Amino acid sequence: MTTTQVRAKRAARLCAAALLLVAAAPQADDRARGETVSGADPFAEGRALFLDALSRLESGAAETADPDALRSYPLYPYLEAARIEKAAATASGADAAVDAAARAFLAEHAGEPVASGVRRAWLESLVRREQWREFLDEVDVDTAGDVQRCRALRARIALDDLRGLAPEIVAVWLTGRRLPSECEPVFQWLRAEGPLTDELIEQRVRLLLENGHAAFARVIAARLPSERAAPLLLWADLLERPVATLDALLDAPAPLPEGALYAGWQRLARDRPAEALERYGSVLEAFDLDSAEASRFTLALALGLAWDRRPEALDFFARVAPPDIDDYALGWRARASMWAGEWSLAADAIASMSPETRNETRWVYWAARAAERLRDAGRARELYRSILGRDNYYSAMAAARLGRAAKPDQRTLDADRSRIRALAAQPAFVRARELLRVRMPTEATAEWRFGLAAIEPADRKQAIHLAASWGWHDVAIATATSQGVFYDYSLLYPRPYDEAVAAAAALTKLEPPLIYGVIRQESLYRRDAASAAGAIGLAQLRPETARRAARQWNRPVPSYADLLVPKVNVTLGAAELRTLLDEFDDQLPVALAGYNAGPEAARRWLPSEPLDADVWIENIPYNETRDYVQRVLWHSLVFAWLQSGEARDTGPWLTQVRPSAEPELHAER
Repeated sequence: MTTTQVRAKRAARLCAAALLLVAAAPQADDRARGETVSGADPFAEGRALFLDALSRLESGAAETADPDALRSYPLYPYLEAARIEKAAATASGADAAVDAAARAFLAEHAGEPVASGVRRAWLESLVRREQWREFLDEVDVDTAGDVQRCRALRARIALDDLRGLAPEIVAVWLTGRRLPSECEPVFQWLRAEGPLTDELIEQRVRLLLENGHAAFARVIAARLPSERAAPLLLWADLLERPVATLDALLDAPAPLPEGALYAGWQRLARDRPAEALERYGSVLEAFDLDSAEASRFTLALALGLAWDRRPEALDFFARVAPPDIDDYALGWRARASMWAGEWSLAADAIASMSPETRNETRWVYWAARAAERLRDAGRARELYRSILGRDNYYSAMAAARLGRAAKPDQRTLDADRSRIRALAAQPAFVRARELLRVRMPTEATAEWRFGLAAIEPADRKQAIHLAASWGWHDVAIATATSQGVFYDYSLLYPRPYDEAVAAAAALTKLEPPLIYGVIRQESLYRRDAASAAGAIGLAQLRPETARRAARQWNRPVPSYADLLVPKVNVTLGAAELRTLLDEFDDQLPVALAGYNAGPEAARRWLPSEPLDADVWIENIPYNETRDYVQRVLWHSLVFAWLQSGEARDTGPWLTQVRPSAEPELHAER
């Protein structure tokens, strides 16, 4: 994102903040909010002046002298930064005033989060103005990313500083990822000077292909002579069209670069395991693979078949040479064994894992399940009991297997109010709080991290209470995780949206703890959360999904802005989950999987015959979706316990997943 785009986004946020500031401010302890005991807000005047000044700056209105109340406001440096960034964006030539202002600001605020935007804007300005010497003096090449590194190389070319330059450019060139456009002038210089040989081009193409970037590898390979490019293009074909390319090679073998055949085979086994299975014997024979190579190909096929829940997976796992079976492969061998009902094989796979992996809660639970199915009830009970206090989906399942109610192990993180007040008064945390108030959450998070790094380790746990008191729940939970605080459920499982959740529950007949479980997992309570896939808000809905849910449930069709309103978003998210439950015969694990991965994926994963739900969940091929289902179930248990104070019966989790009736068409989330 360019500096101009960043400024535009900030301007929009600030305009919204000016309108919504009072209504949206989270409730918190007066002292923690930086307010006086009487309730007066000491920053109210400065905040209003700040918002007005920033709005005037963005609109191009004439500036006026800054009053003392604005200069003393904690976010005044952000206004100064915005002014410098705007000046840098419009500067031309050797603008001494802009450069002096940026240099002075960076010296005064060295190391502070507010300096990062100024530095980025100034460096961009120096490049645009071709002030190369100043740029080289300011950029830190050792820590720079690809963009600034290539700009620094370009600066050296412009300044005729060529000593040792070509090897440095070659080092940038030889990467397996696509580089930004800022690097192209540097590579053009290298080509013109002659060192960018066919050998270097081929090395780059190989690196790209090894990382699976077939399309861009073709672009680079086009610079090679056709006879030299041909084997590399065949490798790209194997990645992009593995079935057709492999069949053509079986009919008419052609030279392949080392690693190309295996890369294509992995892609085929992962995406189309049934077709890989049909070609397995032919590939081993046609390419005369030795036993070591054949084992690698066999493992790739075994994994693909396991992800596709095909019974042949176990046969192919058995053919893999033992040195090639690591803990990851053993995990999928165990899962495939459970799916097939081969509990002895599952037990053997778990027993073969490294001690560290074998002692994870997941695999202790499955070792107990295997022992139970193999009629070793005593060992099963012992293993189940050993994980009861680990507080996760598997410990709750162990309780169900033992016929016990599950209760989270609440461990209260005591709040030291005097320390919390002291932390709230520290400059970085004051700025973080104010940045939240003016709707600059990215900058607020940067200030929070800056402040957190500067305080004593013992105080970092008290900072969790500070963030929670501000209603900044995602940061409170992230801070708790970084400090190893997991079990204060009353602190880390807040319920700030009771009204919205109650309305959604009334409409959909879903239990509030389940709705809260989805919210916590989807967005960590951030009403403005937005994913790379376009999902929005607390329940992470794509606009098209929300509109469809609204029509199905006779609700107003929402705009993008509507989806940032908790009651709208939560209601439509609950409606979507209720629709999935209806579609999948009230099978909650399947509905949750459909909510996360889409109903078509969940439908593909259904078994042909009824299967224990825990086995079905464990065999979900997407790691993210498997974890999602398990975590939402656990979250819902915690919220139910917080609501009632009573241990929860997880016996209903001991159900089976059944084949579903023929469904209606249902769009992906």
